[in-house]
Amino acid sequence: MLRIHFTAEDLARTRLAGRPDPLWEIAASLHRLQSRIGRWAHAAWYRDARAAIATRQLGSAVRTLLCPLFPRATYFPDFLTPAEAVQGLRSGLDAILDTPAARVRHEIGLLAQVRKVPADMYRLADHDVRAQLVETLRKYHNAAIAPYSDHMQSRVDAECAHRGRDLLLGGAEGLHGGLGPAMRWRAPVLEVEYVGGVDRDLHLCGRGLLLIPSYFCWQKPVSFADPSLPPVLLYPLAPVAPEPQLRSAEASLPALLGRTRAAVLLAVTYGATNAEIARAVSVSPANASHHTTVLRDSGLIASHRHANTVLHTLTPLGAALLRLPDQARQVPEAAP
Repeated sequence: MLRIHFTAEDLARTRLAGRPDPLWEIAASLHRLQSRIGRWAHAAWYRDARAAIATRQLGSAVRTLLCPLFPRATYFPDFLTPAEAVQGLRSGLDAILDTPAARVRHEIGLLAQVRKVPADMYRLADHDVRAQLVETLRKYHNAAIAPYSDHMQSRVDAECAHRGRDLLLGGAEGLHGGLGPAMRWRAPVLEVEYVGGVDRDLHLCGRGLLLIPSYFCWQKPVSFADPSLPPVLLYPLAPVAPEPQLRSAEASLPALLGRTRAAVLLAVTYGATNAEIARAVSVSPANASHHTTVLRDSGLIASHRHANTVLHTLTPLGAALLRLPDQARQVPEAAP
């Protein structure tokens, strides 16, 4: 059990990553390659990734370098998933390359305590050898992760919308309480069922926590082993539920608005930007912008600029058209 201890300052500094972390996803995807656990949920990816790895002649590097570095164990080196990766793959790989040699040797030594590692793995402390690792990680990402990037981002978009709604309606308690069955919020502590049954405490001490939803993470969340690093918690996205049956109003929307425009309106249910709508509906951003303009001019959505993006939300008329369920506004039946 991992117990994450929050102060009031930590609650104020809790953030949710808005896009997949490329290096954490590399780590979690390599775990999926090494285990049958959770493979059913990633069956299409597993098939495509193995084919791409073979086509690009990466099989040997994945087996002899990446899998030993990212084992399905209670530990793998923290320097392989640097905080800088939140800015993108290039920033993350540059951070790996710039890791001090002493830290690399120390963390490889920690890995050797939980599993047997090849003797030449300590050579990663050498900058030139680590540059070869970085290039291998880049090639693996291009082959196995990048083809699924749009799908992964759409799943993270949906997760952010749900977590944002939890925060809006329930505050910090609603946010932490809705993170999934492997996590329980007992204020001011978040109890996390951790990989390998590890039992430890993480005191945030005012640093806050970055929550990172992950496409490839399975069942149990993951964090850094070193408590001095910027606190993060990688947690699995909930499995995709079966498509629900359309309510009567939703079923008639395509006839009223057209199939694509109806899909755009549904995508705005919990708030969405043009880029998020484009991914959800599989149209170009320009096409999404055209449809949101029509819906806004019709009074069905409202648009609000935030920094460099525009967030679209339903108006009361748009919500009424969808007949969205809202338990909070239901009038209770009179007692008999």
